[in-house]
Amino acid sequence: MKTTLYDIKGTRKSEITLPKLFDNKIRQDIAQKYFEAAKFFHPYSHAPEAGKHHSASGTISHKRHDWKGHYGKGISRVPRKTMSRRGTQFYWVAAEVSGMRGGRRSHGPRVISRALKINKKEVELAMNSALAATANKELVAKRYSSIEKIEHVPAVIESLPSKTKDFFSSLKSIFGPVFYLVLQNKIVRAGKGKARGRKYKSNSGLLVVKASDEKQKFNGVDMKLASEIEISDLYPLGRLTLYTRKALDELSKEVAE
Repeated sequence: MKTTLYDIKGTRKSEITLPKLFDNKIRQDIAQKYFEAAKFFHPYSHAPEAGKHHSASGTISHKRHDWKGHYGKGISRVPRKTMSRRGTQFYWVAAEVSGMRGGRRSHGPRVISRALKINKKEVELAMNSALAATANKELVAKRYSSIEKIEHVPAVIESLPSKTKDFFSSLKSIFGPVFYLVLQNKIVRAGKGKARGRKYKSNSGLLVVKASDEKQKFNGVDMKLASEIEISDLYPLGRLTLYTRKALDELSKEVAE
């Protein structure tokens, strides 16, 4: 498989043959399995004892002459906590049970305590599939709904510029009409999520894969070493990715080993 090689200024230089890694068969099912097994989801559930911290315990008696009984009151037997009393007359409020204010949740989500298991060969297949998907035009267009067609994926640059201004100038010339997808964009969420700990939402932006001896860092894009790429960086499959030439050499060596 071949793709376009760009120089440091973002102009087309020549064609380059991608490593055999990018010719692998793309297994979306295995990539999804590894993504779910890698524990990138935040655990979500209520506290085990939430709604059970009241003094109300058991049901209320309806016997005659029973202390704190409900005989003749015409009220239900749900657990109640005492708010005030005058002699044998109690002012109660229902508590503990689901459906009551401050009570426990009836069927809340449970935290999965046991992690999913996945074989080492499946992990390797999932990562190879995720990397190969960055060179698949159909999957890239499928991930980004605003892209109807894209010509050259993945993008390969000879080396990274040292200045931020030059770097983004190169990205503009490389990605052209889809440059708006390159930069990470952070916005305030609409709706109630703002009050629930998820005020902001942002897109992933471009993934820049560099070699271990390339020290450049730029804000506004996702930068990763070739040896540190994870499935969370590439899933869903088909992410816009820019590789440096040295990074491709490192990836091909890792696969060979």
